[in-house]
Amino acid sequence: MAYFLCVLGLALVLEGLPYLAFPEQMKSLLKKIPETPSTAIRIFGTVAIGIGLFIIYIAQNYLR
Repeated sequence: MAYFLCVLGLALVLEGLPYLAFPEQMKSLLKKIPETPSTAIRIFGTVAIGIGLFIIYIAQNYLR
């Protein structure tokens, strides 16, 4: 459980970095999201999940 909480905390840190570093650009980006087609958002989400799973796979199998 402690490992899960550390990973969750790290994910939140990484998610928060763009808002800290580039607040004005993030506002602009968030305004454009409603105009973006749902298909494009789904593709982006699928690619992000795939990359994340690939990184986890590499970390678990080759970086021990």
